[in-house]
Amino acid sequence: MTATTISAKGETLAFPQDFVWGAATAAYQIEGAARDGGRGPSIWDTFSHTPGRIADGHTGDVACDHYHRYADDVRMMAELGLGAYRFSVAWPRIQPSGAGPAVADGLDFYDRLVDELLAADISPYVTLYHWDLPQALEDRGGWTNRDTAYRFADFTRIVHDRLGDRVGTWMTINEPWVSSVLGYGIGIHAPGRASAAEAFRAAHHLLLAHGLSAQVLRDAGAREIALTLNLTPVMTPGQVSDPDLVPSAEDSEAVNRIDCLINRQFLDPALRGKYPDPVLAIMERMGGVDHIRDGDLETINQPIDLLGINYYTPCVVRSEPGEPANAAYPGSEDILFSGTHAPTTAMGWAIVPTGLSQLLTRLSRDYPEVGLLVTENGAAFNDVVAGDRVHDADRTAFFEGHLRAAHAAIEAGADLRGFLVWSLMDNFEWAEGYNKRFGIVHVDFETQQRLPKDSALWYREVIRHNGLHRERARRPTLEAVAARAGVSRSTVSRVINGEGTVSDEFRAIVMHAVNELGYVPNSAARSLVTRRTDSIALVVSGSPTEARADDPLFSVTVRSATRELEESGKRVTLMLADSAAGRLRVEQYAASGHVDGVVLVSAHGTDPLPAALARTGIPVVSLGRPAVATQTPYADVDNVGGAASAVRHLLARGRRRIAAIAGPPEAVTAQERLRGYREALRDTGHRSIIAVGDLTLASGADAMRQLLHDDPVLDAVFAAGDLMAIGALRVLSESGRRVPDDVAIAGFDDIEAASYAVPALTTVRAPREEQARAAVRLLLRQIDGGPVSSTILPTELVIRESS
Repeated sequence: MTATTISAKGETLAFPQDFVWGAATAAYQIEGAARDGGRGPSIWDTFSHTPGRIADGHTGDVACDHYHRYADDVRMMAELGLGAYRFSVAWPRIQPSGAGPAVADGLDFYDRLVDELLAADISPYVTLYHWDLPQALEDRGGWTNRDTAYRFADFTRIVHDRLGDRVGTWMTINEPWVSSVLGYGIGIHAPGRASAAEAFRAAHHLLLAHGLSAQVLRDAGAREIALTLNLTPVMTPGQVSDPDLVPSAEDSEAVNRIDCLINRQFLDPALRGKYPDPVLAIMERMGGVDHIRDGDLETINQPIDLLGINYYTPCVVRSEPGEPANAAYPGSEDILFSGTHAPTTAMGWAIVPTGLSQLLTRLSRDYPEVGLLVTENGAAFNDVVAGDRVHDADRTAFFEGHLRAAHAAIEAGADLRGFLVWSLMDNFEWAEGYNKRFGIVHVDFETQQRLPKDSALWYREVIRHNGLHRERARRPTLEAVAARAGVSRSTVSRVINGEGTVSDEFRAIVMHAVNELGYVPNSAARSLVTRRTDSIALVVSGSPTEARADDPLFSVTVRSATRELEESGKRVTLMLADSAAGRLRVEQYAASGHVDGVVLVSAHGTDPLPAALARTGIPVVSLGRPAVATQTPYADVDNVGGAASAVRHLLARGRRRIAAIAGPPEAVTAQERLRGYREALRDTGHRSIIAVGDLTLASGADAMRQLLHDDPVLDAVFAAGDLMAIGALRVLSESGRRVPDDVAIAGFDDIEAASYAVPALTTVRAPREEQARAAVRLLLRQIDGGPVSSTILPTELVIRESS
């Protein structure tokens, strides 16, 4: 098949006639039955049962109980019109120890599943490895042990011998980057190791396992063989909105290096028989390349028929000299992972459908010998069951955007042959446990009841028509439903929410209008409350307890916001959201209409709450700029300019080796103050010298000791928080350094203790009380329907004896 088979029929944006539509799952995420049929433990069994590894202590012991409910699940797939179902075979269900004879019960289960699929006219797409390595093999080194690749080839032979007469499409390894980097490099996935050298070794052995497995499958006569990779276009922030933008030479190098690490480290060995030179150089530096033996790359470079593409979000980077390496990308020094200004999913991942178009066209251009299949694409959102429906309009919009992007890529020449949504149903989402729902089918994990979401019903229609409406349909509004039914917006909202305060007569009228117009309520409509509560939630989110306890400005900020709200006649509900459960509680509380709005105090760059609250439609203002770009207005201080003014002051005093004690890298405030420090030095050609603290006095002292050890002749320090600066002052005194004669110090925030430090601390005064009041005023204006825009308040340099 080539792109020339695509056609447009009338109002339909049609896909090629033989285009494959389906859905995907993975064994550990859905099967359950962890001890049934002789199944042995996998690394994910061990990992999920280790305290602290998985959110809320969840495990995959039961998951969706698909092992016992597969027949019903297949009937559901048939009702949705799926043409293909991608599932994985649990290695420990077949070989509990990872070697030796197969367990009959395990093979029998997949035998029954394949027969059930074929009887429903659904093509089985088998993934042989989706991360559930037998624990016995991990005990012998796991994927850092070369022998594991050969055991995988044996496993491949066993499974193909049983299923090969009925399965046409075989996928060897799923996402080796995730298995190697998240599992062996930074330890947030099973088996939980943290070594860059082990990550590279594991990645190579996973690729070797793919090559050996592909050889077995080819020799056995498999019709289609595929490798599945998590691939992402790597781009600069400017290229997100303007793909044709030509980046600087420095940014181009950053993009290429990260592209090599996440994409070409796997694409090039599998499809070209070689590693990119930048990857080899980083491997050599991180632990050597002795694990790459003669003949390995020839084995890895097996002919395959399909490249499976798992796409969720782009990777956005730019050059930033002095930036420490991102742990997930060993060798990424001097590169900033900056994120992008786009709506996000509940995972905090930016939604950029055009990234899929760019990825598909690039792959067909650079690797034209292999067909393409989107094996995973989907999104987690915070779904709400209303009666017998799940109105997941955000997920439907996500899929529509990405399918349009896929269609555009086909028209541009990409050899895309199918699209499998992730996931068929809500499941165990690895380290997130059951807190993130990707499914097009809702699963009640208490009762195991399945309920197709609106996105599933929409997808069924896409499959039926083999395409999309050429023009995006205008979504009927809440106002349109209210007008058609002749009722108020609040009555429509109450009916949608299933409240019992509406009579049966008017409920029927509203639902008739809903069905007649094809109205799909979004989260904003579900949470609509026209009656004011005069209550505001003050939400503290994503904050490390230790740093907050030591931060005197935190209490000033909260007290000021509370006082401003109370003076405006509002009741204040203080809520903490420092865990997944806490964030969900806040989102549900806000979406249920208990408050008129939210003032959000959020410190961490990875905090998903700002985006989640933005989707509820309730007015929200952030006290401090959110890291993930949303439409949420915010009130902040000029962190970049304030930091730059402090550093320029030190330069003006003749200081030339100015170090920085930065705050937590994930905190937006810390990122901005570090940027101000770097910009001031860059303007004068001086280099950055950086240590990291966590805003506490003790961490400032530790960072100062590190700086003195690494650079004994430094003559000034800028600390991104006054407490860290005071900790640094103490260490300088202990080490016999005179302040400011030997070393000058400047801080940021102008806490009360700054003027009493010895010597008194030069610092940047941040108007925290004014910031809090500004945030409250923005929120009240937003609630009243007035125009709002974010506010950045100026800072002031306060010069004292320490500089």
